[in-house]
Amino acid sequence: MKTPQRFETAIHKLYTAFHNNSLHPQCCKQCAVGTLLDGKEFWKHLSDDHGSYQLNYVGRVHEAMGRTFNGYSPSQLLQIERAFLRGCGYQLPLHHSHFTPTQPKDTDVLFEGLQAAIQVLYAMEGLDYDTSHLYGIPSEKITAKAYSIQ
Repeated sequence: MKTPQRFETAIHKLYTAFHNNSLHPQCCKQCAVGTLLDGKEFWKHLSDDHGSYQLNYVGRVHEAMGRTFNGYSPSQLLQIERAFLRGCGYQLPLHHSHFTPTQPKDTDVLFEGLQAAIQVLYAMEGLDYDTSHLYGIPSEKITAKAYSIQ
């Protein structure tokens, strides 16, 4: 089964950012969506809170107009970012009084967020998410240290 180009591009960008150690959950240019949008930060104006599912007026207008950004609608971008932040262990939406990981750049923290974002990408394309065929190792043994890009 052939996967859509937007999916292939998104997966490649996220894995590359992870391995280049350039993912950062608290930076709108280096988080999952910032990475998918080539380091652009305009997407943060689509909602009022980082990590929210709810589009604000600007986001709703773009959604109603059918705008996509690298193939993803505003609501899809928010779903991807929310999954990434949740996977990293953040209490959402981001707020100074909410829980945040003590080491957000830790590879295990980022890897959990990466997996969560990738699960959402798979679901958006209607694909089954099975880590064992992706990495060649059993799902329960996958950690950031066990995974390496070819």
